[in-house]
Amino acid sequence: MRRKIAYPLMALGMTAGTTLAVASPALAHGYVSSPPSRQALCASGAVANCGQIQFEPQSVEGPKGLKSCDGGLTGFSVLADESRDWPAKSVASTVDFSWVLTARHKTSTWEYFIGNTKVAAFDDGGAQPAAVVNHKINLSKFPGRQKVLAVWNIADTPMAFYNCVDVNVGGGSTGGGATQPPATTAPPATKPPTKAPTTPPTDPPAATKPPTAPPPAAGGGSWAAGATYKTGDVVTFNGKKFQCRQGHTAINSWEPSIYTLALWLPL
Repeated sequence: MRRKIAYPLMALGMTAGTTLAVASPALAHGYVSSPPSRQALCASGAVANCGQIQFEPQSVEGPKGLKSCDGGLTGFSVLADESRDWPAKSVASTVDFSWVLTARHKTSTWEYFIGNTKVAAFDDGGAQPAAVVNHKINLSKFPGRQKVLAVWNIADTPMAFYNCVDVNVGGGSTGGGATQPPATTAPPATKPPTKAPTTPPTDPPAATKPPTAPPPAAGGGSWAAGATYKTGDVVTFNGKKFQCRQGHTAINSWEPSIYTLALWLPL
């Protein structure tokens, strides 16, 4: 019943011409976390001044059939702003796209587009997905910088979720060109060998410095907003331990007890 109420309210807000910020986090659903979608970059702080989307990157929901990064939502229009010079993740020709789902709605299809070309589609046939969904996609026909539109089509509603992911297919380091060869010079004149000293040095050799211990891995302590966690990290929250299921940068309202199974597994 909650979802049936949410959609008319959303439509009413847009019809009245008001700026609809977003649905509440309780009605938020999923986003592409890797390679980072534009909303994921906003949520992690990698891109600043994003507005409301930074607090709920999983909320970009609009009618099916759109080709927009913001799902047609005025409050998320920053995601469609190409003047922001969105960072592009360097990837190989085959890319693993990973979704984090905070509400696992029955799914019809997952679709991926570059421009008007559908580069991949996955049919779930109305099944309920897992909390983390991964798709392996071949982008070898699209080398260089690309904007991939990832779409999650819900089976039992007319709605879909939209993510734009900027990637550099086949990209590596962007700096440095060909190495300048050294100038050819004549070899230096050979000097006669120096006679070795006949007495040992008066100072003993310096003691060998022990190797520096590697820094501790992230996690292991209390959960904290702003911390970056990788898959497998263990944190404590409200006296209970949780293991990270999906690498992410934590923000307030993403506490382990809220998004258990999507981001955290109770131990």
